[in-house]
Amino acid sequence: VQLQASGGGLVQAGGSLRLSCAASVRTFRYDSVAWFRQTPGKDREFVAGIGWDTVTDYADFVEGRFTISRDNAKSRMYLQMDSLKPEDTAIYYCAVKRVGQMRAASAWQYWGQGTQVTVSS
Repeated sequence: VQLQASGGGLVQAGGSLRLSCAASVRTFRYDSVAWFRQTPGKDREFVAGIGWDTVTDYADFVEGRFTISRDNAKSRMYLQMDSLKPEDTAIYYCAVKRVGQMRAASAWQYWGQGTQVTVSS
């Protein structure tokens, strides 16, 4: 199993980025997928998730700025991030196949390597 995240980078506040994650998980279309993020010294935190049934969930801090989506035919997931803020600066991780609560990092079985997002003020 491999998850390859990409699309991070440096952007000014108010700008946009689109993260992508390619997953070589055979059961991808039947699995929930999610994005988490982490900053130094802090726990990995939930950003957004989408179930096999396309039902989505977002962290409160997203405030309508991010959109999670998936393409089962390509085994890919995406996170469109708009109106970025400096506090969104973090390493963003994709995750596939949960065995517990969607917002709990411990519930996810497979993780990508992370992609750095830096938002300048």
